[in-house]
Amino acid sequence: MDVAVIMPDHVHLIFTLLQGEDELPCSLAEVMKGIKGVSARRINQLLGRRGLLWQDESFDHVVRDSERSLAKFEYVCNNPVRAGLVSCADEYPWLWRSWVEGRRDADMQ
Repeated sequence: MDVAVIMPDHVHLIFTLLQGEDELPCSLAEVMKGIKGVSARRINQLLGRRGLLWQDESFDHVVRDSERSLAKFEYVCNNPVRAGLVSCADEYPWLWRSWVEGRRDADMQ
């Protein structure tokens, strides 16, 4: 995970797809299904509710290595600023950046 920002009605993520046990990259659809499934269950538990949380369709975009640029990261990080939720990205509590908050790669091994 490089960057994640949770907005009131959507989420932005930039991450690298890892290889599965078959040595092939996991598909974006697989990863998003996992993220949506786990997060929906947990959010519903916290809210004491049941049912669908996420829309079936998402607006996924694969960022190719050649597109991985500071501009993409800044765009995602500044989403709360453009939405008028904060005056600068650092003020937003639902923003996570690997280069600021740090990676947890060691925790995942």
